[in-house]
Amino acid sequence: MTAAQPDFAAAGDASALAFGVQARAEDLYGDAASATALGRLSRALAEGGLRARASEKRLRERLKAALAHVRQNHFAAGAQGALEALKLDERNFLAWHILAICQEKSGQFGPALMAYEAALKLAPNETDIAQDLARLAERLGETGIAEKLLVRYLVANPGHVEATNNLACAYRNQRRYGEAVDLLRALLQIEPDKPVLWNTLGTVLSDQGEPGQAMVFFEEAIRLEPRFAKARYNRGNARQVLGDREGALEDLTDALAGADPGFERAMMTMARGMQLLALGRLAEGYPDYEARLDPAMPEAPRFVTPARRWRPDIEPAKGLRLLVTGEQGLADEMLFGSMLPDLRERLGPDGRLYVAVEPRLVGMFQRMLPDAVVGGHRSVRHQGRLHRLFPFLERVAPEAGPEAWIPMGSLMAPLRPDLSAFPTARGHLSADPDRVAYWRSELAALGPGLKIGLHWKSLVMTGSRARYFSSFERWRPVLTTPGCRMINLQCGDVAADLAEAEAAGVQIWTPPINLKNDLEDVAALSVAADLVIGPSVAGTNLAAACGARAWMIHAPDDWHRLGTETYAFYPGMRFIALAGFDGWPAALDLVRADLEATVARGGFTD
Repeated sequence: MTAAQPDFAAAGDASALAFGVQARAEDLYGDAASATALGRLSRALAEGGLRARASEKRLRERLKAALAHVRQNHFAAGAQGALEALKLDERNFLAWHILAICQEKSGQFGPALMAYEAALKLAPNETDIAQDLARLAERLGETGIAEKLLVRYLVANPGHVEATNNLACAYRNQRRYGEAVDLLRALLQIEPDKPVLWNTLGTVLSDQGEPGQAMVFFEEAIRLEPRFAKARYNRGNARQVLGDREGALEDLTDALAGADPGFERAMMTMARGMQLLALGRLAEGYPDYEARLDPAMPEAPRFVTPARRWRPDIEPAKGLRLLVTGEQGLADEMLFGSMLPDLRERLGPDGRLYVAVEPRLVGMFQRMLPDAVVGGHRSVRHQGRLHRLFPFLERVAPEAGPEAWIPMGSLMAPLRPDLSAFPTARGHLSADPDRVAYWRSELAALGPGLKIGLHWKSLVMTGSRARYFSSFERWRPVLTTPGCRMINLQCGDVAADLAEAEAAGVQIWTPPINLKNDLEDVAALSVAADLVIGPSVAGTNLAAACGARAWMIHAPDDWHRLGTETYAFYPGMRFIALAGFDGWPAALDLVRADLEATVARGGFTD
């Protein structure tokens, strides 16, 4: 069978999606497999929109059977039925559309995108297909493509609530907040009883760091539709930021009860898990936190290994040859890395530990685990999915390689069942001692004063992530602290920030290394400095994990405090909690005051 070739010049090439930052579940509206959507497909089928080349009766039977499977959430069977229909008529847009829905619901996002494209190519006036494709593109982070599709849809369907809402989400995710608000307010003048519009208006304010104002709109959405899962989810997130953690958990639990199957349910389950962990209810939170790896999550990796998944609750660790793999970002690998020495002890002398981490961290993990096999993992995209590979294991004989594997974060349940099981040592990773000595001499050559390493932003500042960081200009009280020499540890393009500081008379020294890739040197420099300060980004996690003196400025909804007034993952690190997303000035004033006091004492005493 030759697939119909999509031509999507008007909206961009969805087949070449880069799959960037994952979109959120709490705002996109509509479901390609909803009862309403399936009803439209059934009506199209009943109206004879088949244009079959083979027997129309056989084709109709295949499509009816496929739709019946979709209604029962049997998406693999539905996909098979659609494929059988396409064997009879490869140019049948209904078959392509049903196939796309089944593939999307099964987590096969790349094939789903191509099937949606094929359906839309064959039926360019079927705007419901464009709407489904736009929603999937937005969910996968391809906001620009989603925007073009939705604009096209609204030309044919002006005032359509679902499409207008989703276009506002696309604007918001591009931080075009004014356009999103204008679009929503214009339609609310006509459709004031649509809870989805009030909900999304709330998310725009929430993304701008205004959870209190956002609450008003979430509550209006809930008043209009008391069981509106997305609005309850959003209100829960706002309550968390505002300090009402028990209320947040109540909302997240209620939201989950009404969540749609697939992505929405997985996202809300993970959110509830993180809220339980934030309350210190570890045993309850860990199972929900596993939803981060649910195939319905677009960015959940697939781990390519012939080994079996280790289930520590049913299989003992002793004597096992076990692969532990990093699963998320750099910061998480450093955060969870403290469990690996404990795990190595459980494996016993007859066991063998294999560890796959980001290649830039291999040396540090190997020094922590001298008898383990540590190597770099590699990630590739295939059919819209992140696949994690372990090329270093190719050098290991199959009979000596891992028997089982586990994602690093999934070690928390067996190894950190309660707070007493968390580490007490200041750091667990080891910076290269020769590089530490080198950087101490380099810092001494800069002259007197405390040497303060600085991080101030993330490399990913898209959508709602931006609210977790302050503008560089707000750091001026810290940068101008007398008796301190500032060291730039911030990776990425910071030329404009450094020029701004220099124009204000502040000298920030940048070491002659690649701050993104030379993590061995960044770690050694962090340990050599008197202090490292920054938000919860990879650099501050690296400093804390290596035992450097570190102050982390903490987001108000970060779950890693685990319901305590300490930071259990890094017991030697000081955290400064933001009172809200607008709490940066107060936090940075506190940092300035404490630096001044430290200088007055003649330096750190611990």
